[in-house]
Amino acid sequence: MQNPDPISETTANVPAICHTPDVAVTRAGRRIVLLIAVLAGFLTPFDGSAVNIALPAMGTEFHMDAISLSWIATAYLLAAALFLVPFGKIADIYGRKRILLYGIAVFTLSSFVMTMVPTTNLLIAVRILQGFGGAMIFGTSVAILTSVFPPGERGKALGIYTTAVYLGLTIGPFLGGLLTEYLGWRSIFFINVPIGIVACILILWKFEGEWAECAGERFDLIGSVIYACALIAVMYGLSIVPDATGIVLIAAGIVIGIIFALYEMRIPMPVLDMQLLTKNRVFAFSNLAALINYSATYAVTFLLSLDLQFTKGFSPEYAGLILIVQPVVMVVLSPIAGRLSDRIDPQIVASTGMACTAFGLFLLSFLTELIPLWYLVVCLAVLGTGLSLFSSPNTNAIMSSVEKRYYGVASGMNGTVRLVGQLLSMGVVMMLFSFTIGRVEITPEYYPQFIRSLQYAFVLFTILCLFGIIASLKRGKRQPVPPPRPGTTALEK
Repeated sequence: MQNPDPISETTANVPAICHTPDVAVTRAGRRIVLLIAVLAGFLTPFDGSAVNIALPAMGTEFHMDAISLSWIATAYLLAAALFLVPFGKIADIYGRKRILLYGIAVFTLSSFVMTMVPTTNLLIAVRILQGFGGAMIFGTSVAILTSVFPPGERGKALGIYTTAVYLGLTIGPFLGGLLTEYLGWRSIFFINVPIGIVACILILWKFEGEWAECAGERFDLIGSVIYACALIAVMYGLSIVPDATGIVLIAAGIVIGIIFALYEMRIPMPVLDMQLLTKNRVFAFSNLAALINYSATYAVTFLLSLDLQFTKGFSPEYAGLILIVQPVVMVVLSPIAGRLSDRIDPQIVASTGMACTAFGLFLLSFLTELIPLWYLVVCLAVLGTGLSLFSSPNTNAIMSSVEKRYYGVASGMNGTVRLVGQLLSMGVVMMLFSFTIGRVEITPEYYPQFIRSLQYAFVLFTILCLFGIIASLKRGKRQPVPPPRPGTTALEK
């Protein structure tokens, strides 16, 4: 006999505001949903990976130091992380399709504005606006896919979605390098515009139905503000360490984060249901594994892009061609990994992927100015294999560990740990730059310190992944989602 859902038990006395609308999606409709999710999933990683390859060109135009360059990537991630949980909840209240549409529209518009920015401050400000749109996309895509695809097809759909994400990562460095080389870095952002317009047209024209399981529920504004304050304090603190103010800010951010968790556990309608973490082992440890994985891997492309163009003297085009190895491997293997997670417990597949990722990062810790190119290609291929085996099976484990009425919360949490992990990854890099280089442009006289920063980063990331393997194994095997409580509809199963 199955154990009852702990979340159902702990929320049994909460007013029954949340409900699942009666949305029937045909097979053709599911294909349309998947196509829109694929376009949305492609947009943001393409933008991020293409921008990474263009950072040296941006730095040259605006005379930016290494830490300022880091903020071009970090500002986007921080904005997305700040708003993802609130928008995930807003989508549950007002409709995920609507929020997805708004997110793609904001992301597209801000991409167009990026083609005209004249100053460093405005560039970072528009990146924040892009992150605002990205948060709406992140918080809805996976939740909608999980809602319309049954468990037997869900892993395959998530594998295809993950393939689109990695396709964006694949094309980003190479196409970004070509565009930067021949048309300038601003042309990278123009590519997002037609893709975003097509996605918006498809949503308005072909996307039937809506998902608003918590229509009528009150939005937790206080919790959202506390959450934002915690993230801002930690991230800004990491960027100015070893200054004493940075350490104080990090400590303050951790304390505020604890206050946020305690507050969310005390109110009936939280923006982030903490009981999903305290009562659901598979959900909690799968998210912890994802947090560690993204913390250990996101900054790799950023660091190698700088290394290839600064210390090794490659053009943006050639650097992008080298970095394409990792996401190409992901594109090939992600659908296979997704299908495997429908047949084999995700614990096994994802843990194997985490171990492979740790090995790839360990190999990169030996990086020097004289390392042969073939060695770097092998490292990227190993990393790509590990990430593809981890990502879609881990996402499948997260989404399959909760009932349908929690898909929005689960998707928001999944996106949050991804973005927070990416923020921590960039935060570690900024901290190491502060220690070893300082606020200076990366010129030949500072190359030894720069290489040392890379080595330190890859050692730290390898150690993180070792803890990630433990977290992935500790989740236990995926349990079937229990049957609905008496009185619920069939669509809540």
